[in-house]
Amino acid sequence: MGPAPAGEQLCGAIVEPEVMEPALGGTGKERKKAFSRKRTLAEPPAKGLLQPVKLSRAELYKEPTNEELNHLRETEILFHSSLLRLQVEELLKEVRLSEKKKDRIDAFLREVNQRVVRVPSVPETELTDQAWLPTGVRVPLHQVPYAVKGCFRFLPPAQVTVVGSYLLGTCIRPDINVDVALTMPREILQDKDGLNQRYFRKRALYLAHLAHHLAEDPLFGSVCFSYTNGCHLKPSLLLRPRGKDERLVTVRLHPCPPPDFFRPCRLLPTKNNVRSAWYRGQSAAGDGSPEPPTPHYNTWVLQDTALESHLQLLSTMLGSAQGLKDGVALLKVWLRQRELDKGQGGFTGFLVSMLVVFLVSTRKIHTTMSGYQVLRSVLQFLATTDLTVNGISLCLSSDPSLPALADFHQAFSVVFLDSSGRLNLCADVTASTYHQVQYEARLSMTLLDSRADNGFHLLLMTPKPMIRAFDHVLHLHPLSRLQAACHRLKLWPELQDNGGDYVSAALGPLTTLLEQGLGTRLNLLAHSRPPVPEWGISQDPPKHKDSGTLTLGLLLRPEGLTSILELGPEADQPEAAKFRQFWGFRSELRRFQDGAIREAVVWEAASMSQKRLIPHQVVTHLLALHTDIPETCVHYVGGPLDALIQGLKEASSTKGRMVMSRGGELVMVPNVEAILEDFAVLGEGLVQTVEARSERWTV
Repeated sequence: MGPAPAGEQLCGAIVEPEVMEPALGGTGKERKKAFSRKRTLAEPPAKGLLQPVKLSRAELYKEPTNEELNHLRETEILFHSSLLRLQVEELLKEVRLSEKKKDRIDAFLREVNQRVVRVPSVPETELTDQAWLPTGVRVPLHQVPYAVKGCFRFLPPAQVTVVGSYLLGTCIRPDINVDVALTMPREILQDKDGLNQRYFRKRALYLAHLAHHLAEDPLFGSVCFSYTNGCHLKPSLLLRPRGKDERLVTVRLHPCPPPDFFRPCRLLPTKNNVRSAWYRGQSAAGDGSPEPPTPHYNTWVLQDTALESHLQLLSTMLGSAQGLKDGVALLKVWLRQRELDKGQGGFTGFLVSMLVVFLVSTRKIHTTMSGYQVLRSVLQFLATTDLTVNGISLCLSSDPSLPALADFHQAFSVVFLDSSGRLNLCADVTASTYHQVQYEARLSMTLLDSRADNGFHLLLMTPKPMIRAFDHVLHLHPLSRLQAACHRLKLWPELQDNGGDYVSAALGPLTTLLEQGLGTRLNLLAHSRPPVPEWGISQDPPKHKDSGTLTLGLLLRPEGLTSILELGPEADQPEAAKFRQFWGFRSELRRFQDGAIREAVVWEAASMSQKRLIPHQVVTHLLALHTDIPETCVHYVGGPLDALIQGLKEASSTKGRMVMSRGGELVMVPNVEAILEDFAVLGEGLVQTVEARSERWTV
């Protein structure tokens, strides 16, 4: 056989690139270049490794394109720097919901809709006749008092509507919640269902019947109850898929009345819808005394009637503006890192979404702004606007029948009205919570204006729980002591308005009492109520005392903190009686060097560390005097390092140094063993302090 024709190759053979061997002659420099070129051709780059991009001089120094110029100009106008823009964009990618997960969630929602509308009906019975309920399901509501008028029957919902941030595209990971409104048929409700919790009883029975049938469906891996924003009169039903998608989404079912069912004039903040005789179990008073208003009760009914209208308003304002949606997502992250949106009365993501709508309607935010600009604008508004003094409204109507802002300020601490002019969106937000939001907004604006390199991480990436944000922290436990505080403070109207929730009823007067007692020592007082955990459909709903611990945080002023004297008015002044009543046996008459005789309170403090803990004495004294909460129920955390510092000083004084002789000269040399021992004691003390504050540090 002869040689193969030119151009033919054996099938499957691997042909190596031919490398010509250079001649051994020539200079050393030429041989070195040839050898380098040979190695380059013989050794291809390893797969998977990034290789540098080779650009010619013309490509390297070419002029930027119009797209690149627009991007640079946009970064300069909308952001502080390119780094900040990259950080914001990466954060938004992390918290957004991917399209694949959206498709799976949409499929689950369609299955939920099909099963909800197929739940069988129940014949009509009295509200107090609940024998038709299956034995494995409990009503998710404390029916106190139990006797109530009215009838109930179950019919499938007239309409199933997805509401909330999922449709708007502003929900953030990792916890994806989809709110679904179930419009109850008109045949279920009666004209006077707004009175004496009748509507809320029917709402709870509606959920109990749904829970029994949905729990038997193999589609759902978890069916349980939870309180809506911590309100114990408004439970919701939580549904999660079975299998690998169990953590994908949580669907929350909220029964609501048909549109325009309740008369809005009956739900104004000045109206009463919970009769005192029914609530206290007494006979109706015939003296003609007026009933106390129930503004919070009325607001909870109005919230259910406005679910769809709020969704339409948010969709109109945020629908096509991606920058506004990004701003809402960043604000939700900002709130979550500071735990401002947790528990009852928190400043939720829904509130910041409506606040963005308000700023757009007042032209303080434009729809072309970026998410970072929206974040700055909202924080600036929160830092400079006090809604506890001057409320705001989305209502543009000039109807004289609508209540004025002053009427809402008399009933609520924080006022932000929706577009109807009748619903206060911040009805559950306390003044302390809003002042904490203001304080954090001011700190955040200072951080943004400083343009610090770590500003993004401090603003949006670093958790800031209450234990890290305040100087002193106190825990009230058990919460059942607040029930006695309500009786001592005579908070019967507040209990009637809050449906027996003595924690919510006592919270406002309690914080006002402590703010007045701490006076100039206090810069900020805030509270934190942990969210009530979910419970199974076969369990009784958690009681008010089961919601954990009420935590109060004190941010103190350095000026006047260590003063042991509370100076009151002169003895002949009319304010002296109020001073004595407020401070009790602690108040006493004292003569001062200027000859004045005044009421005064003197605190015991022998050292500087004890002076720094004078707020502890103030808090425990006032709570025991005015609310019957003993000192044993107040777990105070303040100055935990004082004893540790004293121990370090003693250890260092005993074996902190040793004397050595070097060259006939005495030299003082630090004792390394003593220093290391001090650091060990310091580390143990820090660990004990963190454990006492229920906080874990990871290194």
